[in-house]
Amino acid sequence: MTDDGVVVHEAIRAAWDSYRVLEKRTSTQERRQAQQRVQVAADAYGPEEVSRGTVFLVGVLTGYLLVEQEGRKDRLDPLSDLIPAVIRKLPTFEMADPVQVPMATGVLMAAAMGMDTVAWRDQFGPIPPKEALVHSFVLWLLADLFDSMADRPGTIDQLMREAFDSMTAEPS
Repeated sequence: MTDDGVVVHEAIRAAWDSYRVLEKRTSTQERRQAQQRVQVAADAYGPEEVSRGTVFLVGVLTGYLLVEQEGRKDRLDPLSDLIPAVIRKLPTFEMADPVQVPMATGVLMAAAMGMDTVAWRDQFGPIPPKEALVHSFVLWLLADLFDSMADRPGTIDQLMREAFDSMTAEPS
């Protein structure tokens, strides 16, 4: 685990790959490749670092959703619209442990308040596997919301993959 909310790049990429595994539009071959990248990152950096990557991406997507809506009349209010919309849909995932919902809600609240979600979550100790799974579901729900608002399925996946590709192409 790194300090001060910093997450290993490969763990963030693996966290997005976890989203791609959940996403129905992901082809079988791409899903298999995504699962392999998640496993490689978990083996190299630990499953908790991948979970921290998911918490990071929850913050990124929440912030992006809120910024994209600035100036719109039908803007989502983070406290009365965005967070409840996401949290209410968590029970649709059979594997989502309701006991983990308060921490997922806290991460969303931290993101809505402009806080570093990873640093906020890190103060509570290691992320247990059941909680990590709920954060993955939250990430999927945020991505789905983003695509719905863009009125184009796969929009956020394309944007994220382009961002990862550009990061990989940059010299170190």
